[in-house]
Amino acid sequence: MSDIAIKIEHLTKIYKIFDKPTDRIKEALNPFGKRYSKDFYALNDLNIEIKKGETVGIIGKNGAGKSTLLKIITGVLTPTSGNIQVNGRIASLLELGAGFNLEMTGIENIYMNGSIMGYSKEDMDARLQNIIDFADIGDFINQPVKMYSSGMFARLAFALNTFVEPDILIVDEALSVGDVFFQNKCFKKMEDLRNSGITILFVSHDMPSVRMLCDKCMWLENGQKKMYGDVKYVSEEYFKYQLHEQNKLSGVNTADKNEIVETITQYENMTLPLIPDSNGLKCEDVIIKTFFFEENGKRTSILKVEKKYIARMAVEFLKDYNNLIFGFVVENSKGINVLAFNTFIYSDKKNISALSGNTIIIDFEFMLPKISRGVYVVSPAVAVGTQQQHRQLTWLENCQSVEIINDGYNLSMIEIDAKLKSYSIDSNKVKYVRAEV
Repeated sequence: MSDIAIKIEHLTKIYKIFDKPTDRIKEALNPFGKRYSKDFYALNDLNIEIKKGETVGIIGKNGAGKSTLLKIITGVLTPTSGNIQVNGRIASLLELGAGFNLEMTGIENIYMNGSIMGYSKEDMDARLQNIIDFADIGDFINQPVKMYSSGMFARLAFALNTFVEPDILIVDEALSVGDVFFQNKCFKKMEDLRNSGITILFVSHDMPSVRMLCDKCMWLENGQKKMYGDVKYVSEEYFKYQLHEQNKLSGVNTADKNEIVETITQYENMTLPLIPDSNGLKCEDVIIKTFFFEENGKRTSILKVEKKYIARMAVEFLKDYNNLIFGFVVENSKGINVLAFNTFIYSDKKNISALSGNTIIIDFEFMLPKISRGVYVVSPAVAVGTQQQHRQLTWLENCQSVEIINDGYNLSMIEIDAKLKSYSIDSNKVKYVRAEV
């Protein structure tokens, strides 16, 4: 049996673009076949193989071709050319409410969609209560779905498509709708599906979610596959590209990503160790020379919870700047920010300036909270502006790693101390009084 869930070969989807509505009629009726349209390649010669059991994130800016690809895989759209092979039953969450009959109730839509996917009434009877419980929309399950809010649509669609046990689940930004509690429940369910061996295609602009859920990642750009591979590597390259484009539009001159970080001289008999070259965004006028953690005057890459540390950062400027922000983030293996510090938030001095030729040294003194043990990555950065509105100048993404030591139970990402009190009550002596309002 083939281990391929989806195989795409030379897939192309072309739309005709007309400048004016009348041009469409002119082209259709022209006896000499004169064209009044331009070809827009939503997808252009796309090739990819996705194995069974893989969770693949699909990223790219709006208009890159992500939704078009998913619609072709699910059969909503037909390709202009190319071949696509899908092995297994597909469940999909595409456009909100897609596949629902607005006049039918939630219950009726559950049975209708189950029938479309090839399930008998008996099969859906066995799944019905799980779907209702997960959707958790109360009595609205018996009302026409045209009365539903966007959150209710998302709840019912997600519950339906995940409890029908598909071979392939396709999710297009559906988890961005609904409250945080429902989103949390959805992520846990998707993790269960992932562990059960279901193939998942996940489209999202939320990069931490992509990195948390997916094994691999495909970056689409102008309808073509720009990069495909390990989710951490591809997402980092995509992030660097976004920062580069953002700063290019803002007029910031960025250096090549492979530029070697220069050495730094001594200041006040204090040697600042050099960090290795790293990923990220580098502005030729703002050079982060070094970043490291220090405990009792010694550099360290092993941090113990509930101990004091200094995060030392030295930055050289080859141009005058005002309103500078220095900071860093610490991420876990799933790309989630666990710690973040910057001078705008933690200092009364909001306007930090630098003159050309200056090197500014910033020390962040902090007590490491009780976070889960493990290996974390650190990204120092320099920006200009305010916390609410700023532009990145230099960002050394994941330039180094640190190990967090926590000898506690590590029950959650962050542990919080609590004072406990216990009471023993004799239920025979408790009196209940009805309060009259």
